[in-house]
Amino acid sequence: MAAVRGGSPTGLLGRREERSVLDDLLVGARAGRSAALVIRGGAGIGKTALLSYLLERSTGCRVLRAAGVQSEMELSYAGLHQLCTPLLTGLDHLPAPQRDALATAFGLHSGDVPSRFLVCLAALGLLAQAGDSQPLVCLVDDAQWLDQASAQTFEFVARRLHAESVVLVFAVREPDSGPALAGLPELHLTGLSEPESRVLLESVVGGRLDRRVRDRIIAEAHGNPLALLELPHGLTAAEMAAGFMRSDASALPSRLEQGFLRRFQSLSTETRLLLVTAAAEPTGDIGLLRRAATQLGVAVDAASDDAEASGLLTLGGRVSFRHPLVRSAAYHAADQEDRRTVHQALADATDPERDPDRRAWHLALATAGPDEAVSAELERTADRALARGGLAAAAAFLERAAELTPDAAGRGPRVLAAANAKYQAGAFDAALGLAGIAELSPLDDLSTAQLTLLRGRILALTRGVTAALPLLLDAAGRLEQLDPALAHETYRDAVITALSAGGLPRHVAEAILAAPKPSTPTHEVLLLDGLSRVVTDGYQVGAERLIQTLTAFRTEGVPRDAGLGWLQLACRLATDVWDFDSWSVLTAMLVDAGRDAGALSVLAPGLLLRLCNRVRVGDLAGADSLAVEVAAVGEATRSSFWPHYGALFLEPWRGREAPTLGAIEAITRALRSVRGHAKVMADTQWAAAVLYNGLGRYEEAFAAAQRGSENPEELGLSIYALVELVEAAARLGRPSDAAEAVQVISNMARATGTDWALGHAANARALVSEGRVADELYLEAIGRLDATEIQMDLARFRLCYGEWLRRENRRADARAQLGLAYEMLGQFGAESFAERAHRELQATGATVRKRVVSTHAELTAQEAQIARLAAEGLTNSEIGARLFISPHTVDWHLRKVFSKLGIASRRQIRTMLGGAATSA
Repeated sequence: MAAVRGGSPTGLLGRREERSVLDDLLVGARAGRSAALVIRGGAGIGKTALLSYLLERSTGCRVLRAAGVQSEMELSYAGLHQLCTPLLTGLDHLPAPQRDALATAFGLHSGDVPSRFLVCLAALGLLAQAGDSQPLVCLVDDAQWLDQASAQTFEFVARRLHAESVVLVFAVREPDSGPALAGLPELHLTGLSEPESRVLLESVVGGRLDRRVRDRIIAEAHGNPLALLELPHGLTAAEMAAGFMRSDASALPSRLEQGFLRRFQSLSTETRLLLVTAAAEPTGDIGLLRRAATQLGVAVDAASDDAEASGLLTLGGRVSFRHPLVRSAAYHAADQEDRRTVHQALADATDPERDPDRRAWHLALATAGPDEAVSAELERTADRALARGGLAAAAAFLERAAELTPDAAGRGPRVLAAANAKYQAGAFDAALGLAGIAELSPLDDLSTAQLTLLRGRILALTRGVTAALPLLLDAAGRLEQLDPALAHETYRDAVITALSAGGLPRHVAEAILAAPKPSTPTHEVLLLDGLSRVVTDGYQVGAERLIQTLTAFRTEGVPRDAGLGWLQLACRLATDVWDFDSWSVLTAMLVDAGRDAGALSVLAPGLLLRLCNRVRVGDLAGADSLAVEVAAVGEATRSSFWPHYGALFLEPWRGREAPTLGAIEAITRALRSVRGHAKVMADTQWAAAVLYNGLGRYEEAFAAAQRGSENPEELGLSIYALVELVEAAARLGRPSDAAEAVQVISNMARATGTDWALGHAANARALVSEGRVADELYLEAIGRLDATEIQMDLARFRLCYGEWLRRENRRADARAQLGLAYEMLGQFGAESFAERAHRELQATGATVRKRVVSTHAELTAQEAQIARLAAEGLTNSEIGARLFISPHTVDWHLRKVFSKLGIASRRQIRTMLGGAATSA
């Protein structure tokens, strides 16, 4: 709150520390650094005054302003549009996908539903561009009332600003701020000190004030500047003499509102009606206010003069209230009938072509009872909101449309549509609540099935497989005759849910096989069929069908309308049938498609699948790059476990025990209740087994591999835990403990016939064999992978063979294999396995020069990834889009890379990185 001092409307009383914080933000912006700050505090505590102070101090900066408005919270991207409108001339300089997404979100043109994350990247790019020519200061008041889409975008942007000369400052009222902008740097405002409060109070109270009354007012205000300025207004002489009878800080906003209400009620009828109309229309459009007021019979000029004279309203370039509490007091002072009349006038005054959504919302608030015409208009508005990616807005429009629907039969589908929009927006509790309301309405068979599907999908994300799977199967069964395509998608969701918890139950597989099939089954149908056959008819039957289908996916691609979910499932199943070629091609397709679509919920698991694939190739540096991207996605989606999975799949190969165990603990804690014991156990214990095999701690490796492979029929990493079990058992001299695992791996190899599987089967049998048989099997394993991409596994085969040769006292042969293993594993970055090879080489009597690994360790993980992407030829904009940072931040990191590596251009990066920059 501005405290008037020395005639300056922005002169602040006190607030020395707060002003210093804001001054530092401006200093940083002028020096090329970005920052974000959330100013939090109660109503009237001084948040807006601090924004005004920052505005006054922003000499030489470009300033953009916006404000959240409570009645606009249902209009998606309203706040973002308000802030970014002056920057839209820079749209054409953004990458095409971002440009189109933001233009569609703002309703500038029609197009595919924009990805929320492409909109976020576009906003980031737009602000970064604006800060390129001069520092940019963005001030957002009343941010607690921003629409959800804008709040999420601002939060995204604020987290990724770094070197753009952009400052974002938000004022958020507490305690009704909710989770808006959580996690950003904060400045919490408290009340003025007693001496400061006394000075401010005396500045607004004319004449002498009794000391006891003054002390009572100061105690009542609790240092709140607005209270000190406003509470004395409207008090009677008796009240001023007697003071206040109680002191209740929690009631202060309502007390302030009551003060504004008294001033509002002292105005003429027409002036009050003008204020109510202004309160109901948040855009501040004076022309619209005048048109609506004229329809209400208000003498606009006289009422405007009266309103401005009251100090409650200012009519300058736009309508502005003295404080948001004035808007609230004016609006709620009117009875329901008057408010409906005002909204009707505003709807009539709003251009239906230029602003159909806001007009529809006013109509909805003007309607007292059921009205199908208004409901239908709201439904069309919801469709437009969905086309712009405004899920929360669409849900609000549909919910209100349902309330106004005259007949129960029409109400149910609208409530169901609202519930689906809430689900897609991530508001799961609200979606379940609306689902319960929909259930009370008469629904046809299709809507009933869709309702069950919605509940199943929500429970799959919130409560896990046990709660979700029965609902998904029920929905799929209902949909078989009603919507076969949706039925297959629902079975796919059931499969993904089950696999994420450990494995596919037999009854699910049987339901899929019993479902009607089209006369010419699609690849998607065949994919589900093949997996189900693995469960019902055995691995050999199902695996053969899966490999055929995966080959078709790989060679023919996935139809765009089939959705990314099918591609994600195909990537997952490729590892289950040891189809490395399909795994490589399909994960690259999935990652590219996820990036292009901005579909982060698919991109994160896709990146992890690709990361694991790159590890097997021996490209740990490329996998590192993907891990950084996974972390960026995790931060963007507020999903903390994704980066831990990146570490889980990378750190064991390097022999880094603390990071591996940290990832295991974090994943177990975060996901066990949702994903289920079996899946988490397989993933984490496979990682532990790799770690301990690399470190040569075979007892620990064997114990972990046993735990991870308890249920090999569930596939996934439980299969590969068997591989680790065989190696650990062999090194412990207990081949009999590995017999069953060897048999399982061999059976899988015969079923799939892939070099990857056959190579592992040969190596597993070699580890538990002796003499000439072992020798031939090791050579077969190496031969199977020698001409493939699977170089990490090949290096481990050479290591195992070299260890066996040394024990057989064939030292020269051992040195050859161990030397190759040592070089390969060291070059890959698998340091613990390389060290194992080094020890074995020394045991052969060889003199081994310690390998110098050029890792450019002085680069941070993000700098290393940016360097690799630059070496691949990506532009700053392309790198920024991939990592969710601005091109300016990419350039800033590259300058640090150049400095650390002692180079002067992007062309030199590939040479400095040893040619390791390969496509991830």
